[in-house]
Amino acid sequence: MIFCDTARRYFALHTAHTTYQMQADDEGRLLHLYYGPRTDAAACVAAPHPDPGCWPNLLPQEWPAPGLADNHAPFFEPEFADGTIAAGLSFAGAAVRPGKYALPGMPAFWSDAPGSDTLEITLRDAAGLTVRLLYGVVEDCDLITRAAVVENTGSAPLTLRGVPSAVLDFGRKDLDLITFDGEWAAERAPHRAALRPGVQMVNSVSGIPAHFHNPSAVVCTPDATETSGSCWGALLVYSGNFRIQAELASAGVRLSLGIEPYHFCWTLAPGERFVTPEAAFSYSAAGFGPMSRNFHNAIRRHLMRGKWRDLDAPRPVLLNSWEACYFDFNEQKLVDLAAAAKEAGADLFVLDDGWFRGRNSDASSLGDWTADPAKLPGGVPQLCRRINELGLAFGIWVEPEAISPDSELFRAHPDWALQIPGRKTVEIRNQETLDFSRADVREGIWQQLTALLDSCPIRYLKWDMNRTLANVYSAALPAARQGEVYHRYVLGLYEMQEKLITRYPDLLLENCAGGGARFDCGMLYYSPQIWCSDNTDALSRLTIQHGTSFFYPPCTMGAHFSTVPNHITRRTATVQARMAAAMTGTFGFELDLSRYSAEELAELRPYVEFYRAHGALLRGGDLYRLCPPDGAGAAWAIAAPDGGEAVVFAVGAVLDGRSLPLPFVRPGRYAVCPWPGAPECPEAQCSGESLAAHGLSLPALRGDLPGYACWIQKR
Repeated sequence: MIFCDTARRYFALHTAHTTYQMQADDEGRLLHLYYGPRTDAAACVAAPHPDPGCWPNLLPQEWPAPGLADNHAPFFEPEFADGTIAAGLSFAGAAVRPGKYALPGMPAFWSDAPGSDTLEITLRDAAGLTVRLLYGVVEDCDLITRAAVVENTGSAPLTLRGVPSAVLDFGRKDLDLITFDGEWAAERAPHRAALRPGVQMVNSVSGIPAHFHNPSAVVCTPDATETSGSCWGALLVYSGNFRIQAELASAGVRLSLGIEPYHFCWTLAPGERFVTPEAAFSYSAAGFGPMSRNFHNAIRRHLMRGKWRDLDAPRPVLLNSWEACYFDFNEQKLVDLAAAAKEAGADLFVLDDGWFRGRNSDASSLGDWTADPAKLPGGVPQLCRRINELGLAFGIWVEPEAISPDSELFRAHPDWALQIPGRKTVEIRNQETLDFSRADVREGIWQQLTALLDSCPIRYLKWDMNRTLANVYSAALPAARQGEVYHRYVLGLYEMQEKLITRYPDLLLENCAGGGARFDCGMLYYSPQIWCSDNTDALSRLTIQHGTSFFYPPCTMGAHFSTVPNHITRRTATVQARMAAAMTGTFGFELDLSRYSAEELAELRPYVEFYRAHGALLRGGDLYRLCPPDGAGAAWAIAAPDGGEAVVFAVGAVLDGRSLPLPFVRPGRYAVCPWPGAPECPEAQCSGESLAAHGLSLPALRGDLPGYACWIQKR
């Protein structure tokens, strides 16, 4: 619900449990008043200093601008034709518009629920600059969204050298900052620290969010835990260079997020506009758990689109060929692998890298999306037909943004790659990056993709991106506009994926970027799942998926059961531990099942059946992080919102016979049903009161990373 009092210039956004308040002061500055538990009482801001000249640096502002006594680290940097970088933005009007706003050419949360309107507040600078602030409310998920439209209303060009999506001031209070950081094969581990004076920042200048930092962060009180304390989650709905910065200054804490200013320079001619990506916020007074569940519900209900947002509809259990054979295969080997996957209970076979002409290593052929006749003499259609005859659907891997210098495409169009004139081009993984800011380049790749997808019934597409951007220069833009290339690249990517899911609405699209380097809400607007990490080791996945779950629901996390010793960590884990990690994601296989005996394949089928029986719950239920990963194990549960049923997982050292309290259960009797091969519970029936107070009794298991799961249901 949006409350708009234009006479008082006071505005409030209400969700089910939170309130966000703003008001313009007598000087026209739009001040942030409050963001916290729902209230109808209007907050106010007292005069922060006896000298009004100091106020711009001390007042909490919704859209701070530089150069006129606000001395925080600037994010918004408008440069006027006379060289000044300054703005005095003053309130010029507000309106509530029906429906939640959309952003042209960019992803954004959507809502068709009653009351999902847009608050638009207009700020103006006398020199010819207008900023329209857009606020959206997703009431059922306690989500507040923000974006901005910056317009040149003057008579001369205006250059943006930095523009945030949102700024949120917290005032003077002790707060912690949690960011989600890592590297290849170890993405999105939470890192928490008290905010100290100055700027703390995470960002990406890689052209993609990259493995190192996720475009999300949590600001919280020092006492915040999984179940108590105040926390404010913030994420950017964007898949390119980003910055999230928190600054502790004399006025308190200021959180800003938006496109990374490095190599960003966007000139607006008179009358032109720039639209920022969307930022989304959720507040919880009861710790990180409710905050995460707010984001999970918002992503599942109000970001994902199309056929695959129906969480009751089964998603296919797949086998991906990569760790089974890498580049070394022929058609019969793939068919044998698919036949074994069918025996294990899979629904879909995915042919990963190595299927196109001359691709026997990562040294060549990206951009030439036609089958290698030496491996697939009948092409992709013949392989697809043989897979279908086994009773499996067929999927395939592509890397449309990449080009190998040793490829027919590069020899025909060397100028299609990003490259700086006069400099040696940096190759990463023996490949360069296509200039997706150019419509002609996108069209050339689009023609190849549609030819492939139209050639046979391909039901799944894995879209990979195995390097960061470098040599960022577009041959299609003049020197003065090279600062637009990074953002135009992302817009081109979004356009391609929008065309893809529009033309092929039943296609299951999974995004990937060298593992989890582009795991963000921008990509989830187009694909319902993203490969979480190239590291499929069960123990590693506990930490990776735990950190990812602070914002992203398990149903979005690509997760596969793989071989042991693991190909990256060389660790060994039990079947049960590997199944637990994979089922808390999209669930599939990534190993050579053709080496399994009939008996070994039969041992896998009950786990697939368990996943199918409880798949709707695992995709759409509420996640509870019961014992966070500590390097030796973890426990978690996915429960129905009404507490009527849940699947409880435990892996590693937590399986020591302890009792695990379950906070989501309700009064009444619950049946406890262990999954395949697990020891029977001491009590097959438990009261909800006992499960909440004393806990579920876990078995004491030993071995190389044991695993356990059970389904509990209220009778």
